[in-house]
Order: sequence, then C-alpha cells, then structure tokens
Amino acid sequence: MREAGRDNQLHKDQDFQGVGEHLLPEVPTGERKIEHVRLCLNEDVNAQGITAGFESYRFRHAALPELDFADVQLNTMFLGQELRTPFLISSMTGGSGATGKINERLAAVAEARGWAFGVGSIRAAVEKEELAASFSMRKFAPTIPIIANLGAVQLNYGFGKEACQRAVDIAGASMLVLHLNGLQEIFQPEGNTNFSGLLKKIEKLCGELSVPVGVKEVGWGIDGETAARLYDAGVSFVDVAGAGGTSWVQVEKFRNEDMMKKAAAEAFVDWGISTAECITEVRQMNPGKAVIGSGGLTSGVDAAKAIALGADLVGFGRSLLGAAVESEEALHQRLHQVEFELRTAMFGVGAPRPTDLQGTKRLIRTIK
Repeated sequence: MREAGRDNQLHKDQDFQGVGEHLLPEVPTGERKIEHVRLCLNEDVNAQGITAGFESYRFRHAALPELDFADVQLNTMFLGQELRTPFLISSMTGGSGATGKINERLAAVAEARGWAFGVGSIRAAVEKEELAASFSMRKFAPTIPIIANLGAVQLNYGFGKEACQRAVDIAGASMLVLHLNGLQEIFQPEGNTNFSGLLKKIEKLCGELSVPVGVKEVGWGIDGETAARLYDAGVSFVDVAGAGGTSWVQVEKFRNEDMMKKAAAEAFVDWGISTAECITEVRQMNPGKAVIGSGGLTSGVDAAKAIALGADLVGFGRSLLGAAVESEEALHQRLHQVEFELRTAMFGVGAPRPTDLQGTKRLIRTIK
C-alpha cells in the first residue's frame, strides 16, 4: 500500500524493538507515556458493561444502489480543509524516544492515506524541550491536518496562551484540542484534579490562539448540553470520545499503588455515555457545528454509522496501536481495511459521498 516513490520517512522495523508486548523497555514509573502504551497493548483496559453503542443500529440494505463502486469517494471537508478521508488517527502518544517513533509511523501513514492525525498530550514537551522531537510530526505529514493536544485542566495549573501556542508550534499543528479527562486525573498517581472555572479559560483561549481550538473527552463522552456550552464559548469542534473503548480509569488502575483506588476503579468500569448516544445528542442539539465521533470504533461499518448519526470525522485510537507497533505495512493494511469497509457500507446504502451518508434514512435503531 505504500505510495510509489514515497521517501522512507519511518524508522526500520528493527528500530521499533523496545515497543509492544515483551518489547517496551522497562522504565521508571514516572515515564507515563511508555507505561500507557504498554498497558494499552498488554492489559485488559476496555470499559466493561458499556459499549460504543453502534450494535444498536443497522443499515437497511439498498439492493439497487444505482452506483458504480468505483465512484464511491471518501473525500470530505472539515473546518474548511479538504481531506481524502473522513478519518482521524486519534491522539495517543509521544513524550519518549520509543513513543516518538510510534508517532512518526502514525503520522507518515496518515499522510500517505489522507487521514487527519492527532498527537498525544504535548504537556511534557512544553515543559521539557528535549521531548519536543517526539511530537514534532509535520515533517512526516506535510499536508494533512495535525491536531496538537493538551489537557484542559492545565489551564488551571499555569498554562495559558503562550504554552498552548508552544504546543501548536511543536507539533506543526493545524489546530489544538483540549482534552477533558477528569476521572483519569483522579485515579492517576500524578493527577491534577482542579477542573473549576475551565469554561471561561477555554473561551479566552479560543479568542487568543492562532489556530482553531477544539475540545474532546478521553473515553467517557460529551453530551449535547456540554457541547453547546463549549460551542457558545468559541470552540470550533467537539470530539465526543464516548464510552465503549479504552477506560483510562482502568489504565491508571494498573499504575496506581494505592490499593483503595485500585479497588475503587472497578466501580467505574462501565462509566460514561456511549459514543453513538453522544454523536446523536451533540448533532441534534448543535446543528451545523463540527463534530468528531470517536470512542470504541473498530471498523469502517462503525465509522459509517457514526457519520450517519452526524459525525463529520471519525476517530480511531487504540484499535490501530497494535498495527502501528508491528510495522508500517501492517498499519497501511489496517487503515486500508477501514477505508474499504466504509466505502462498501456507503455503496450498500447508495451513498456516493460522506455527506450523502450523514442523516441517511437507511440507518435504523434496532435496540432501544
């Protein structure tokens, strides 16, 4: 799937030794980024008792789609920029040599296939210049949208316009997303838990920064009312990042030595709002606003349902991580499969473009 003549921008596979099961280097507890990747690859950190919600919907098959499959196209627009696909590689990692190599691979393959790309939280690089290279991805992805990422809570811990602009500059980003991860911060040994007064600070930042600012959850979902408050504050897009995929409470459970918190984490294994519910509610309450649907998506059919429910872009995260660690070719194949599945679903309902898929009457809810 490699483009002909494309420079070999990625490290050779042997350079990825030290990443993955039995491969990630042993590191001090403080090196969270490598720990997070190892845990996401090797431990059961999925939410339990709640799904992303897409199994509650089915498409009514169109036996006569009046389409040539070759004419089904994935091109879309997002915040005024044309993309070759309606896909986003969601924010995952960075902040170390090994995770920086994962980012390089993700960025280069996203560029080759026309996916948008989000880097993991850049806070570490804003605070420590020597970590910036693991987030500096524009040289690997010169044309696609790159989304820089910081925790919104850092606005209560000394970060302002300058730090946020620094994050954008490090990533060479087209936009910034502020993530809301309150429950993770509570269970994280190093967590920052003062989430008070953030909306006004987000509003101020939206008026100051040189690029569009969005807000995302990390796996517990954003409801329609919260999204409306964010849009009213000047946020350009919302990524619902709903429940049904990775639970970051479960990830932090493996890192936390506080036995009470380890036990308490089990009470939150099914916490959150399903991704399908989030997309539906955010779209219904905020017509015309930019919405990203992510959280627990595993296939192009899931993506088709997310778009039909109202998402403009759909994000994939941990379901790509194993392929990203394995090899460049494995990641190409994984993304190609997702694209093929979406195009096939679009053909199956007679939708030649993602805009034709949005709001289609051929998506029906089968489980109430």
